[in-house]
Amino acid sequence: MSRKQADYMAALLADEPVDADAAPVAPLPLRPRGTTLLNRETALARVTSGEVRQVTQLLLDPDRVRIWPGNARSYRHLSEDSCRELIDSIIAEGGQKVPAVVRRVENDPAHDFEVIAGTRRHWSISWLRAHSYPEMQFVAQVAQLDDEAAFRLADLENRARSDVSDLERACNYAEALKSHYGNHLTRMAERLKVSKGWLSKMIKVAGIPDSVIAAFASPSDVQLKPAYALAQALDDKRAAKAIQTAARDIAREQAARRTNAMAPFPAAEVLRRLLDAPKIETEALPPFVWTTPHGRPGLSIQSSNRQGVTIRLHAGSGAGPDELVQALRQALNHLEAEGHGLKR
Repeated sequence: MSRKQADYMAALLADEPVDADAAPVAPLPLRPRGTTLLNRETALARVTSGEVRQVTQLLLDPDRVRIWPGNARSYRHLSEDSCRELIDSIIAEGGQKVPAVVRRVENDPAHDFEVIAGTRRHWSISWLRAHSYPEMQFVAQVAQLDDEAAFRLADLENRARSDVSDLERACNYAEALKSHYGNHLTRMAERLKVSKGWLSKMIKVAGIPDSVIAAFASPSDVQLKPAYALAQALDDKRAAKAIQTAARDIAREQAARRTNAMAPFPAAEVLRRLLDAPKIETEALPPFVWTTPHGRPGLSIQSSNRQGVTIRLHAGSGAGPDELVQALRQALNHLEAEGHGLKR
């Protein structure tokens, strides 16, 4: 039985056979990042050649085109500086040469289409129309895609874009995992042709609170490998409290540096301070020493961290077992009062 037209587009995105009578083949291994954009353009060229007829190319008013929220790229973080190269290219070529991919929307009187792939192109054309180039049109291919296929197409393009940060992609994956894959990580990894372990790390990074991300000069500073270590540290409630406190302090310092036209703290320094915060808090823990009636130290707290508490029983104190048990209770109560109690 022939597959539906939506399956043709999904097959093109997945590099599967497009012959209606052909059997599906096993997924191909993930290609190097540099080839993904070419693959996407090739796939779209095949689409427009007639293999899927429900794709057309139009010249659109960008004001009538909204941004699909399922795309990883943050539209609000785009700027003239970040799009300068693309803007200059569009001007030099007399218009947008590489079409975006959009789909039609319904029940939205303000918009006729939404961008699936091509957010920077949409922003750049909009900027040019507002800055001396009112005749510029947004060139787009109109495709019929369900949300899951749209997500995979947008992801395929974004893998070739160095300006889409790991954090943006991580948050996009976390939302897609719920929206398109019913929280089935294995299924999502298979559809995207990425390793389950790598995808799991991306989802973990997406869980870093905004209050901690605010410590960085830009969300683009949050890269997968170091951010994953930070996400793991936040699993410990006591460490998380110290990290969030440090993040607030760093965010205030970053704001002050911006106000005074100073360079922000680099990502590596911010990360170091955040990861060191629980250690510093441990070092600042008020000392606890239980002394015998004769004034000799009998029990003291040496350290307290997420691995546990180290308590020293002092030799020669003259304290008996019952006294040391009572001293231990006092030490544990002291830790609870200071917010350093043992995790149960």
